Amino acid sequence: MRPYYITTPIYYVNGEPHIGHAYTTIAADLLARFHRMRGRPTRFLTGTDEHGQKIERKAKEQGLDPQTFVDRLIPSFHEAWKAIGCEPDDFIRTTEKRHEVVVDELWKRCLASGDIYLGHYEGWYSVIDEAFFTEKDIENGKVKENGHPVEWVKEPGYFFRLSKYTDQLLAYFEAHPDFVRPEGKFNEVKAFVKQGLEDLNISRTTFRWGLPVPGAPDHVVYVWFDALTNYISALGGPGSVDGGAPGALYAKHWEPHGEAVHLIGKEITRFHCIYWPAFLMSAGLPLPTQVFAHGWMTVNNAKMSKSAGNFLPPAPIAEAIGTDALRYYLMRDVALGSDSDFSHASLLARYHGDLGNGLGNLLNRMVASIVRTSFDGRVPHVTSDRLGDLERNVIATAERSAESAAKFFADIAPHRALEAIWELVGVTNKYVDQTEPWALAKKGETARLEVVSYTVLESLRWLSLMLWPVMPSKCDELRAQLGLPPVAPTEGLDRWPSAWGGLVAGTQTKPGAPLFPRMDDDQQRAFYLRLGAPVAAALEKKVEPKKAETKTDKAPKGEAKKETKVTTSTTDAAGTGLITIDQLSAVDMRLGLVKSAERVAGSDKLLELKVDIGEPEPRTILAGIAEHYAPEALVGRRIAVVTNLAPRTFAKFCKTSHGMVLAVKDASGLSVLSPDKDITPGVKVS
Repeated sequence: MRPYYITTPIYYVNGEPHIGHAYTTIAADLLARFHRMRGRPTRFLTGTDEHGQKIERKAKEQGLDPQTFVDRLIPSFHEAWKAIGCEPDDFIRTTEKRHEVVVDELWKRCLASGDIYLGHYEGWYSVIDEAFFTEKDIENGKVKENGHPVEWVKEPGYFFRLSKYTDQLLAYFEAHPDFVRPEGKFNEVKAFVKQGLEDLNISRTTFRWGLPVPGAPDHVVYVWFDALTNYISALGGPGSVDGGAPGALYAKHWEPHGEAVHLIGKEITRFHCIYWPAFLMSAGLPLPTQVFAHGWMTVNNAKMSKSAGNFLPPAPIAEAIGTDALRYYLMRDVALGSDSDFSHASLLARYHGDLGNGLGNLLNRMVASIVRTSFDGRVPHVTSDRLGDLERNVIATAERSAESAAKFFADIAPHRALEAIWELVGVTNKYVDQTEPWALAKKGETARLEVVSYTVLESLRWLSLMLWPVMPSKCDELRAQLGLPPVAPTEGLDRWPSAWGGLVAGTQTKPGAPLFPRMDDDQQRAFYLRLGAPVAAALEKKVEPKKAETKTDKAPKGEAKKETKVTTSTTDAAGTGLITIDQLSAVDMRLGLVKSAERVAGSDKLLELKVDIGEPEPRTILAGIAEHYAPEALVGRRIAVVTNLAPRTFAKFCKTSHGMVLAVKDASGLSVLSPDKDITPGVKVS
């Protein structure tokens, strides 16, 4: 099996990690766990970028030397990754000697290629971005794209002949159509290169906190030439062994032998998709397999910042609701490649809905109730000849879910994988409602109860495997209740579920505590307050004004005085037919572009649409609009769709819909909702 190497960006240590850092790291951890489950030799890297003028200035502001400043911040990253269940194989720091020797080697190789020369730089520089910008990138003294201030820099410096690689990069992009994802980002990268590249200043003399340029110690290496090299220095890349030879991990995991994937934020796409490949080309080294750029994250629809009071470190959230619940929410609600919003209300909705009522209740109602009381907690023996149509439907769903989920995980679309897995959760819960095992137990229909119990337990076993990359701790807890050992990935052994019937009859189940215990209203209010988030309107209590007291407001002796809290909540929506803003914000509506449309065979009403909503691949949505639209009339049209609706399977047609098209209907017919201009697919409807 080809080795797999997944990396996060190395995070800049000018502050503690937040929920955005956690999101990227969880995604990388999930991918590493998935590929390990498939038996692939896998390596997962994260780390910290510790050089540059920004850090030098921050350290000076606090009266510290730069090394002490960064050393004090490193533990917060280790603690954060532990809190969210991430287990990287390596944590690279750019201040480590093992990194410096590989940076030196890369510099020497580029120099030997004739691509580094001494010159003079004069232009606009952003300390925040650690990047240079041209006049066309600047407006009113700030970078147009992000609003970061720039300053005029004039100094001698070494340059990299980036202009030399314009055609070579474009040829490589053409030959490797999946090198950058999603496609929209790749198009931006190609457009930037096609404009023509300018040579890049790769050293600085106006500050000292950085790696010295080989042979020119008065210069420090440009932070991006330094930082990007971490991906190979952590593997023991060229220069790490005497004589410039690479280490064993580099030979195993880097191209051409391994599949190397960089998971990054979209704001650093240019550095990873243009500068980094050009440096490697110049040094005569292979390029990574793929760079995947995800979007930005806001918090409750506001930009995250400490001044706004919505800067979210991940550990307190994980402590408040559980590590795996947080991991599930981030991977389910957010489409990698698109911008997203972290919502406390949506997190609680996923916790109670998908996890509590869906997965947790399925386990609890079967293991803790039916199997424990009817079979002394042991898995019943069931042969295939006893299965009926209902059981065969569950099995078919499990096989379909496993196949789809594996495809989506491999394609770096975890939200789609979880949608596919939750189809099995939904079908199995429906199966329990249809078969009513509690009634079978009451009536003494043991033979039928054995079939039903085994079907549900085996479905749970499949779920424990498919969900393990996302929720490893909870899945191992689930497996413990099924009487199974924890998931143990083994190199060379594919543990992804593929054959029904793997749960051995006679296995002793072990009922335990609910996986996702429900929070009552008071606990939910405490959750919001603990995290400093606005309490959902539906949970705010209206308190009648306190009546005037004629004697005293002191509490009786021995009883604590009760505090009456008067709120200024919005009008209670209960019983009025109105919904709260929190309920509305839980619905994720996005602008989609119809890429294809065709009639569903055997249906007069359904059209199968492939809709681009800014995700790596189009979303399949079945819409009952065939009586109003010819398929070809919809292709290329922008429409509004609900994207976080639970998948709906149309069993008759063996198709599943992953969203809903928004439309209006009157006497003249039905009309889908469309904007009046060409808005970018994936933009949130608000």
